[in-house]
Amino acid sequence: MKNLFLLFSHRLTEVQKQDAYRSLGISEIKYLPDNLQNIWSNIPPTSELVVKEHLKPIFEYLANTAENQDIVLIQGDFGATYETVTFCKNIGLIPVYATTERKSIEQQNEDGTVTTQRIFQHIHFRKY
Repeated sequence: MKNLFLLFSHRLTEVQKQDAYRSLGISEIKYLPDNLQNIWSNIPPTSELVVKEHLKPIFEYLANTAENQDIVLIQGDFGATYETVTFCKNIGLIPVYATTERKSIEQQNEDGTVTTQRIFQHIHFRKY
């Protein structure tokens, strides 16, 4: 069975986990080791460095750990996401992202201000 590797800046919700097992047919969810998670969650926004160089340890991890047709959930910095989706496709992995439905609730406060609450609800996973 396939594994799901997460390149994602937070933990999956219980609903996302259940959907991943059901819809993606995976056997295990694999979070990045802490050192690699730190790389993924901290892409330097001011650096002129090529994003691929920054991601090299993550690419090596996937190449050495994931098996053909494993699934990789990729969401984050746009450049890093693009490079990682391309890398995964080139080595036979299936890159996906999570789709959500967004709801907004506005409340008028007594002092004339407005409070807005945004609710994001997981819908499904979609291939890049």
